[in-house]
Amino acid sequence: MKHFNCSSVAVRWLLLLFFLPFLGLAAPTERTVTGTVRDAETHEPLVGCTVIVKGTTVGATTGPAGKYSIRVPDNNAVLVFQFVGFTAQEFPVGNRSEIDVELKSDVAQLSQVVVIGYGSTTKKDMTGSVSSIKAGEFNQGIINSPEQLLQGKVSGVNVVSATGEPGGQQNITVRGPGGIRTGSTPLFVVDGLPLDNSSTGGNMNPLTFLNPSDIESIDVLKDASATAIYGARGANGVVLITTKKGKSGHSSVTYNGSIGISTMARPLEVLTADQFRQEVPKLGGTLVDKGGNTDWQKVISRTAYTQTHNIALSGGSDKLTYYGSFGIQSQEGILKKNDLKRYTGRINVNQKLLNDRVSVDVNLNASNTRNLRPPIQSLIGGAITANPTYPAYDDKGDPYQYTDGTNPLIPLALEKDLTSTTRIIGNISPSVTIIKGLVYRLNFGIDQSTSQQDLQSLPNAVPFQEGRLATINTYNTNRLIENYVTYSFDRGKHVFSALAGHSYQRIFLQGRSYSINKFNVTDVEPIYNPGLGQDLTLVNNRPTGYATVNELQSFFSRVNYQFADKYLVTATVRVDGSSKFGSNNKYGVFPSASVGWRVSEEPFLKSIKQISELKLRAGWGQTGNQEIPSKITQALFTNSVTGTTSYPLTATGNYPSGTIYTRLANPNIQWEVSSQTDLGVDFAFFDGSLSGSFDWFRKVSSEILLEVIPSDPVQPAGTFWTNVHNMTITNRGAELDLAYRKTFKSGFRFSLGGNITFIKNKVMNSPYTVITSGSAQGSGLTSATINGYVNGQPIGTFFLKDFIGFDDKGNSKFRDVDGDGIITDKDRVAAGTALPKQMFNINGSVGYKGFDLSVNFNGVSGNKLYDNTANSNFYKLKLSKGVNVTQEAIASTQESVNNAAPVSTRYLKDGSFLRLNNAVLGYNFNTTAMGIAKWVPTLRVSVTGQNLFVITKYNGYDPEVNNDRSVSGISSYGIDYLSYPKARTFVFGVTIGL
Repeated sequence: MKHFNCSSVAVRWLLLLFFLPFLGLAAPTERTVTGTVRDAETHEPLVGCTVIVKGTTVGATTGPAGKYSIRVPDNNAVLVFQFVGFTAQEFPVGNRSEIDVELKSDVAQLSQVVVIGYGSTTKKDMTGSVSSIKAGEFNQGIINSPEQLLQGKVSGVNVVSATGEPGGQQNITVRGPGGIRTGSTPLFVVDGLPLDNSSTGGNMNPLTFLNPSDIESIDVLKDASATAIYGARGANGVVLITTKKGKSGHSSVTYNGSIGISTMARPLEVLTADQFRQEVPKLGGTLVDKGGNTDWQKVISRTAYTQTHNIALSGGSDKLTYYGSFGIQSQEGILKKNDLKRYTGRINVNQKLLNDRVSVDVNLNASNTRNLRPPIQSLIGGAITANPTYPAYDDKGDPYQYTDGTNPLIPLALEKDLTSTTRIIGNISPSVTIIKGLVYRLNFGIDQSTSQQDLQSLPNAVPFQEGRLATINTYNTNRLIENYVTYSFDRGKHVFSALAGHSYQRIFLQGRSYSINKFNVTDVEPIYNPGLGQDLTLVNNRPTGYATVNELQSFFSRVNYQFADKYLVTATVRVDGSSKFGSNNKYGVFPSASVGWRVSEEPFLKSIKQISELKLRAGWGQTGNQEIPSKITQALFTNSVTGTTSYPLTATGNYPSGTIYTRLANPNIQWEVSSQTDLGVDFAFFDGSLSGSFDWFRKVSSEILLEVIPSDPVQPAGTFWTNVHNMTITNRGAELDLAYRKTFKSGFRFSLGGNITFIKNKVMNSPYTVITSGSAQGSGLTSATINGYVNGQPIGTFFLKDFIGFDDKGNSKFRDVDGDGIITDKDRVAAGTALPKQMFNINGSVGYKGFDLSVNFNGVSGNKLYDNTANSNFYKLKLSKGVNVTQEAIASTQESVNNAAPVSTRYLKDGSFLRLNNAVLGYNFNTTAMGIAKWVPTLRVSVTGQNLFVITKYNGYDPEVNNDRSVSGISSYGIDYLSYPKARTFVFGVTIGL
């Protein structure tokens, strides 16, 4: 006979009651509601529409033919229907068991909320040029930073992946660069906290700390009427990043994970071993053949794997909402011994108090990245030039040693660059409704990062090196406190809002470095025990460091007025004071104004049904640029011990330390000023099926900041900083965005869209014949420059000798521009620019039932690139000495084997390209039909291809490249030198929503 324990029975009943909702066992009043969801205009079914019982976590999605089925608790339940691109609707259930719904199209998404800085508006009410990209529109795949999410998605915005390295730098410009020494990076603002563009250590993109899965939207402020609210930092545009928040009445847990497989997309086509054996003797060189057949690029590279795992929890009640996430990304680079690991955690909370009169937002993000890098340039340089007849490994399995070169596997084994960065960024923003329409908000934020970079060279016997360890520590702290009030009222036809506030931001940057030399060959790496180093003198290991404080105090205001929902006016003024500028020009004033006219609301257009929306915009404003080194307005003194700065006090004594001027003071330095005019039109036709915008803009940057040579030759310092008052840099162009979407009764849907930007850049009234930049690299090229800032030419112009062929001796000929019979630097010409004249994007998607396919193409044209890699490595003389080259290097039969390869237009190439940047094939399972919707409302699998192909004439690794070869801080553009190759990647992902 079986005995029962009373306590165990009680536990079972308690467990049964606890799991009752999850098991779907309904109370007597619970019942099922079914129905169909359709498009109100086309009456076609909407597949994938979300249906939620308001105030609960119970939900379902529409399956084929738009049908849904959901359990409701009682007659008082309210169903909420939501679908992307349509206005959400709520329906009380009552005693109905079938509810059919027709959702109205959100025409051109005009009610979409757009963040504009210190507030938000709707797309239909905007008067400035702002582009908003939501999470569903982001580029997919392996993403390291937010710039990659919007590459090609926004007209006027050019994102260049300067390298294929995981976590590498991304160059981004909004409507063209406007400065010479001030860079072109826009201001990034994360959840209301403006970031500093300073490096956080190592060679990583500072924005790598952000988990792309946490980002809800990215809004790009492009014209001055939109960016002037950020005043001194708005000249290069503003990128506002908003992270995800919880939603009341719906709790969820979402997991998305992926595995990526990457390979080198476009290896350089250097000579194979057989070709090498044939070509070296033809040039009269001595062939050293070790019998190998080695593809050195394959030897140093690999099939790389990436794992990404993200878990997000969100939900809340009417008073408290939350979003929390944790993410891990482990990415292998396609070069060996290159790994990026990133750990991120985020929590966003909103709490409402006192009958919703008080609202508190808290955003907190913590991240740690660990970046392991090999010696990239020496690794690639060795691989593309090494003798392909040499084996990679000897009989013992060690890297093969040869005397007439370096096996790239040897520096791969001996050199290491390891950077670990921890970054915490967060802000708290309480707001109080004082009276109806009047809201006060405080925003306090902090962004703190610390990093340690270890540069290790292992001691080695053959080839001999002593060993070295250098450690660089970086500490950045960014603190912000803002107070502002907003007043708004709605009086029928009159809608008014005003904003006024104060901001103070303090940025502290510090770095320290230490090093030690001469280690014994042991199993212990110097990185783990620096005390094993034997060279303890300060001659080779003097500690270095820096510390600086930048402060910015601002007063800002904005007024918006609407009349009859047709006539729109916005005016903004910001006053900024910066510690970076001279005592005579601490503060700058940055005004803007813009107007809008919703023509489609006028009676004479109301009757035209085909026109859903038509709005005209016009704006003007001024913004500033303060992205210059700190303290340049102040005099700088340096202590040194040399024969030119001091003298011995005794006949046989040492030179004491001497103090010298290295920079003159200039208290009159002020901001660079960017004045911009924008004329635009937003439109939507055919019930919003076709929508888009057109903008014409003109941006003029003046008061250009430069470090110049004093006109008086008798000066205690060689240079000083100043504003060049008459010099201007103008960007002028036009942007067009178009999108068309259609859904058919069968459930088939498609969309097609894109954008194109035409832009011209010009430098005018420069007092200098040319300002050179773009230092060349390679043997015999170290003193040469490639770029030049020339009057009447764009920024990024290549200023080079013009290669016109070979003379009768087979040596290079260059055009004698000045006709003096001698080829000198005076014969250099403006030979094109690295800045594209056209930027374009084409995107499309198709879907049927649960399947969807989307593709994204992007490209540029009208630009050139300088192939410094070929210039320094690929020419006949190199091959004759046993160094590998490309077929292009030996293609000319006229060229002498002894011909040199100076910097010239010979290595200037077309940089235009069209890339299939992103393609995603996905399937959303009908969890309702599967009977698991109560537990798993969302289940999706996908495969993503990145960089699937590129059409280009450029024969380097990739046409999208920009090595930083600046000279004295003067920006360079479009130079390729031993750049990290781009990868072709396939990513397999799954998303599970609970």
